[in-house]
Amino acid sequence: MARDRNTDVDYAGPVRRIVIGMLVVLLGGIFLIWRIDSPRVERFRAALVDRFVPSFEWALAPVTKVAGMIDSFQSYASLYDQNQELRRELQKMKAWKEAAVQLEQQNAKLLAQNQVRLDPKLTSVSGVVMADSGSPFRQSVILNVGARDGIVDGWATMDGLGLVGRISGVGQGTSRVLLLTDASSRIPVTIQPSGQRAMLVGDNSPAPPLEFIEAPEQVRPGDQVVSSGDGGVFPAGLLVGQVALGTDNRLRLRMAADYERLDFLRVLRSHPAEQIEEAGKLIPPPQPPARPQLQFNNPAAAPDGGAEAAPAEGAGNG
Repeated sequence: MARDRNTDVDYAGPVRRIVIGMLVVLLGGIFLIWRIDSPRVERFRAALVDRFVPSFEWALAPVTKVAGMIDSFQSYASLYDQNQELRRELQKMKAWKEAAVQLEQQNAKLLAQNQVRLDPKLTSVSGVVMADSGSPFRQSVILNVGARDGIVDGWATMDGLGLVGRISGVGQGTSRVLLLTDASSRIPVTIQPSGQRAMLVGDNSPAPPLEFIEAPEQVRPGDQVVSSGDGGVFPAGLLVGQVALGTDNRLRLRMAADYERLDFLRVLRSHPAEQIEEAGKLIPPPQPPARPQLQFNNPAAAPDGGAEAAPAEGAGNG
């Protein structure tokens, strides 16, 4: 069978060798041109650069973009580090601000306690609130003052604004304060300016009701409520709050004390009022009515009168 020689001819090898040779010669010539130090060759190189380099901007664009992205990434990394540092500094500043605000509030409360005008006979002991009951059925707080500080069960406590409660349990170094809003709290109060007497009854709500008002029609929302001093539980004249009309149309009390932020409390050293057991000199005791004396015309008819009258008469004659 005849063999087709045309199908066995391979043109790829010779063409590849020719192309490689031409590239080697071209690159070698460019190398020699770039290495020759001659004014003419220098002008040729400049003309070559001016001719071909500007047309290669499209090829350099990706390289430029990549370089720009690298620079932007480095700048972004630097900005991220700065941002993290600023965040840490901001957190520190927030902590310092919170501490400053707390100190400012504590200072304001202490100043407010010092500015409360009380009876000069009433002295006080300031204590820090350590904990609260945390129970919806009993509202009380714990103070860090107790029997060693002279605290007595039943004394009134105030914050910088108004009456808070009374001491209900004293330990050696701590004491419990029963708040006015507790369900077991009952204190007599006076509503000003009408002078109506009422009873503040705690019901575990922020605004306890006012019960047993003598004349409710004389009480208006916004009237001031102070302790009446009846029963000797609290000293008279301590600010308790203002009258407010509740959603149930009952007269309630808007407490003057800030029950949401009880940090410091002032325990009032109150002493029982002196009991008057005997009348004074200016007001003498009432005298019994005098018994009327009987008059007799006949001395003999008077009992034991004749015996006395006879000697008297005889003495007159003698």
